[in-house]
Amino acid sequence: MNQDVVLILFQVVALILAFSVHECAHAWMAWRLGDPTAKMLGRVTLNPLKHLDPFGSVLMPLIALVYHWPLIGWAKPTPVTARNFKNYKRDDIMVTLAGPASNLLLATGALILLLIIKHVVPGGAVAVFTAMALAMHYPGVSTENLPALFPIALLLYFIILINLLLFVFNLVPFPPLDGSRILRHFLPYNALQVYDRMGMFALWIFMLVAGGFIFRVFLYPLQSAFDRILAAL
Repeated sequence: MNQDVVLILFQVVALILAFSVHECAHAWMAWRLGDPTAKMLGRVTLNPLKHLDPFGSVLMPLIALVYHWPLIGWAKPTPVTARNFKNYKRDDIMVTLAGPASNLLLATGALILLLIIKHVVPGGAVAVFTAMALAMHYPGVSTENLPALFPIALLLYFIILINLLLFVFNLVPFPPLDGSRILRHFLPYNALQVYDRMGMFALWIFMLVAGGFIFRVFLYPLQSAFDRILAAL
């Protein structure tokens, strides 16, 4: 199979896992804080069929892959009935932050597993560093005579990259992303009315104008920190 196709498949698997964990975290936190809506709708699950959105989870990532953009997107929003919360503002913010936090935790878990492979599995260091080089599209990377666990190392590294990307992307304060739901709690009434009418169009404009800056300031340093840990430990 063509190497580019294999890399795309691994990214898609990592993205679907990231979406499922993200939305399950929203649903679980809402349930724990007193809102059973998502629980009753079967959203406290890692089953991707319960979470994927045709546009945000399928079409948007495909466009990103075709045009070599960062692999971004979103899943079907988790339904929340905020009146069920005891403390509306605090609990709603906690439910919102549960999604991005789950992506950061998933990336951290993948990092720990890669460190274990690196030090415990024979040839693990070669598998890990080759996976990093392939995922970052370095030229001239040899894939011959790699350890049997290399595909797992490659998937784990894509899990790190994609979950860090979603962690940063979802905190951008524009609908339908999680950052917008947090910002709403701190806007005065008149500003909130304007903000709610902005819709997704404002997100596209913002990402075109400032997306590169956001990634340079927040995503790339975070990704570099994970890479340094993986290389140094």
